Amino acid sequence: MKIFLMAGTEDGRKLAEFLLNKGFEVTASVVSEYGKKLLEQYSGISINNKKLDAAELTEILKVGKFDALVDSSHPYALNATRNALDACANINLPYVRFEREIGDFGALNAFHVESYEQAAIKAAELGKNIFLTTGSRNLKIFVDLLKNCNITARVLPTAEVLAECEKLGLTPKQIIAMQGPFSTEMNVEMFKHAQAEVIVTKDGGKIGGIDTKIAAAQILKIPVVIIDRPKIFYPKVAATFEEVLNFLLSKGEILK
Repeated sequence: MKIFLMAGTEDGRKLAEFLLNKGFEVTASVVSEYGKKLLEQYSGISINNKKLDAAELTEILKVGKFDALVDSSHPYALNATRNALDACANINLPYVRFEREIGDFGALNAFHVESYEQAAIKAAELGKNIFLTTGSRNLKIFVDLLKNCNITARVLPTAEVLAECEKLGLTPKQIIAMQGPFSTEMNVEMFKHAQAEVIVTKDGGKIGGIDTKIAAAQILKIPVVIIDRPKIFYPKVAATFEEVLNFLLSKGEILK
């Protein structure tokens, strides 16, 4: 079977390796050179690193004669998922969403919001020194809405990301450019160093490090603002690689 895999996450790359080892022909799609380099380690994989809208994706899926699309894009990559759903609907192609687990927050001092704008507003209500662990793509929202606060942004250490931080007016003191995952102990030290009064995060699941962020915040008794995942209806969701495999095998039987 020929699979188009949206693979811009760590679990997406592991899923690509899993499917390749099961004998599938895999084309993995990412939107950065860094993501492409990480995928190049897998023998036999094809890679698309061009950002695609729904029409472009539809054309690639149709011309490439793919048998199914596996969406393991980031839980907050809303546009990518919508494009995949639209493209598959356009040509009646089987679609399955691999959805990483949602965090278990227990009795955490947490404030759940539905958007980056709401997160900025809530964070400003809770404190002045705000530690952002939400990445760089929506950083402008926080910079614009938190002008009266002190921001520390933890981002990936790539030239593109650092250029964006500089463009937004962030100083070196406000930037922690490191790649995770981070242990609880490391998060504690970073939060303390920044004198953080509020942590802002997304629910990227354990693989996204939300568990260690929360543990560190609890140790320091710091409130956490959590941007909940976008609410999307998926026609088929798999929680494990085996469930993805079983779905594809079932579709393969139909194609025989």
